[in-house]
Amino acid sequence: MSRTITITRPDDWHLHVRDGAVLNDVLAHTAAQFGRAIIMPNLKPPVTTVDLAKAYEARIQKALKQLEISHFSPLMTLYLTDNTSADEVKKASENSIIGFKLYPAGATTNSDGGVTNIKKAYSALEAMQRFSVPLLIHGEVTEQAIDIFDREAVFIDRILDPIRKDFPELRIVFEHITTKQAAHYVRDANTNGKNTLAATITAHHLLMNRNSLFTGGIRPHHYCLPVLKREEHRIALVEMATSGNPRFFLGTDSAPHPKGEKESSCGCAGCYTAHNALGLYAEAFDRVGKLDRLEGFASHYGADYYNLPRHTETITLVNQPQAVPFEYPMGKSTLVPLRAGETIGWSIAS
Repeated sequence: MSRTITITRPDDWHLHVRDGAVLNDVLAHTAAQFGRAIIMPNLKPPVTTVDLAKAYEARIQKALKQLEISHFSPLMTLYLTDNTSADEVKKASENSIIGFKLYPAGATTNSDGGVTNIKKAYSALEAMQRFSVPLLIHGEVTEQAIDIFDREAVFIDRILDPIRKDFPELRIVFEHITTKQAAHYVRDANTNGKNTLAATITAHHLLMNRNSLFTGGIRPHHYCLPVLKREEHRIALVEMATSGNPRFFLGTDSAPHPKGEKESSCGCAGCYTAHNALGLYAEAFDRVGKLDRLEGFASHYGADYYNLPRHTETITLVNQPQAVPFEYPMGKSTLVPLRAGETIGWSIAS
């Protein structure tokens, strides 16, 4: 007999939906599960001002209307640069911008316009602290001399810890953490009893370690940034996600890329999980006997951190395998989802 679990409708606190025709192809997947999602600003060109964010939001709302989706709300962010002004931060705080995204320049997809030296962003960070606008961090250093598997841990020591010491009231989300060091840093951080530090965790980092990049050959659709790490790190992430600690909550980092841009001589980073993100998370929690902790992680803690109301409606998952197609439409191309041609052990009840 199939098992079911009913939870408050969850939110996705880290999502890529791109722009243009692609919006219609990927938004429906997310909206089928989530009530809200934080939309990443790393477009070409990036979303660096409130006016650009409002225009992007209008395009998303137009796509939602075309899809006849009314229950889903996009939460907009701005792309932090060396030149982000305190005035723009103030304007963001007055216009429901959920946060500023810190991409160290060159760290990931469309991050070339990111911050080159964190000191150049200090006037913006001071304003973010003053107006209580969260800083959402892609936490990796980018120096080529530092091993790619160590870049998150080095970021903590060189950049994150100094930021927190210089701006103790700044609200920070350490996004898509991938290491034991990051998990324990967030768990053990002294915030003087204030709700200032949190972290998101993806489903793919809960389910896979770096061996998954090479199982049966190179697996380009398992390549993401920050890159998958050793098994000890995956275990630490699972422990934190299922711990009931409200500092950790769901952020898929689902990232659609055309199939040809993933399966190429220099493939881009990102895993597409929006087709059944909740099923993947349920798998991870079920494996360790902690399904009862999924609702807090997926539905409560993120909303509480961002001072937003929890949803009142619910969603039910059933322990029935869902077959995953080999491809989904993506504008004029296609994208390959995680588990393409395989199954996911949990699915949304119809």
